[in-house]
This record gives sequence, C-alpha cells and structure tokens, in this order.
Amino acid sequence: MSTFARPITNGTLTVIVPIYNERGTVRASLDAILAKRIPGWQMEFILIESNSTDGTREIVTSYQTHQGVHLILEDSPRGKGHAVRAGLTRATGDVILIQDADLEYDVEDYDILLAPIAAGRQSFVLGSRHGDGGWAIRKFDDQPIRALTLNLAHWTFTFMVNLCLGVWLRDPFTMYKVFRRDAIAGLRFECDRFDFDWELVMKLVRKGHRPIEIPINYKSRSFSEGKKIRMFRDPVTWLYALIKYRFQPL
Repeated sequence: MSTFARPITNGTLTVIVPIYNERGTVRASLDAILAKRIPGWQMEFILIESNSTDGTREIVTSYQTHQGVHLILEDSPRGKGHAVRAGLTRATGDVILIQDADLEYDVEDYDILLAPIAAGRQSFVLGSRHGDGGWAIRKFDDQPIRALTLNLAHWTFTFMVNLCLGVWLRDPFTMYKVFRRDAIAGLRFECDRFDFDWELVMKLVRKGHRPIEIPINYKSRSFSEGKKIRMFRDPVTWLYALIKYRFQPL
C-alpha cells in the first residue's frame, strides 16, 4: 500500500474534460460521461471548452445546467494541458480523472480505475491502453504508416521515462490518469499541450506516488478522424519536458 493512500468512503470524483473542435463526437461523449454513476461516489464534471471553431462550443454550453457540471469557457485554444490545468484549479473532488471528448476511451472503465484508490491501496492509477496485451496502441486502417510511427515513438519515449524515473510503465502517456487530489498538493504545473502528460506523471512519481497500470478499453482514432498530435513538433516538447521535469525541483 502506498504511504500516501488511505481508503475513501462516500467520496467525490472530479472528471476533467478538455474540449476543442470535437463537434462529431462531443455530444455522444458528454452524454456518456454525464450519465456515468459509481455506487458510493458523488460526481463532479468540469468541462473546459477552448473556443472551438467548428460549433463545438454551442453544443457544450447546452450542458451547463446539467447536475454537477462546471463549465469553463476559454477565450482561445492554448492546448489540452492548459485546459486541464484550468480544470484542476476548479476541482473539489477527493479523486481526479482526466477524460477526453473523442470517444477513444470507455467511461465504463471508471469503476476499475477508481477501485484501488477507493480501497486505499494506491494514490495514482493509469489506464493502460495495452488492454489486449499487444504492443501496438494505435491502429489506423487509413494511415498504417503513421500508426506504426506513433507506436514506435511511444515505446521509445516510454523507455526514456522509465529509465529517468526508475519505474517500469507500459503506457505513461495514457489520458486516463486517476489520482487523489491531495497527491498534487504543492505541485505547480505549467505545460500547455500534450507535454502536460509528461509533467504530471514525472512530478507525481518524483513526489512518491508510484502508479499501477490497469488495462482499459481503447479505440484509437486516426488523424483524418481528428487526432491532434503534431507528429514533428510535439515530440520536441516531450523531450524538453523529460529533461526539465526530471531535474527541476518540485
């Protein structure tokens, strides 16, 4: 059992949902997220809409009166990390879960991800996209070369993170990061894009919160379906984050 963990009863789960240009999936995604209930838990939903250009904002604002919803409307898109950081400032739950609005992940996995934290066995859990035991996370039928490139890059960067932190993780960059809110107490976050995944994991691990990985359901989407990673520019920010947050004082 982690020295930082203790059982949680009658707790509140905060689900942080960064949203930008997801008109094709946002309604179905939010319907599923907001309908999710976990026995013994209250639900808090923080939706951060980053001034989409495709009509997503109008859809998202229609959910602002839904029970448990807190809506943050950003004046410009500054990246997923920036949106999540805005959500963290509003979170009041005992546990925080990060959730996209693109239907790649399954909200039915909330229960298994939350269970070790609720039982007091862990303070930090990752939902591993290697649910079937395979090595390839992304499988794009229409873009196989890009999928192969991303899968190879995933393992390369995962090896770097493991080497730097002295851990053995298979999927540190999964979106499903679930952690006690008090685990991030005293930590300051600054990344705006997908490098936030690196910053969050590295700072939590360095603080002593070693995650366990639990297999989840995952259905990857391709770039033609809306994936937003920049294949050449984002990896530069990841390498910078690796070096910076390995040695920067917490």
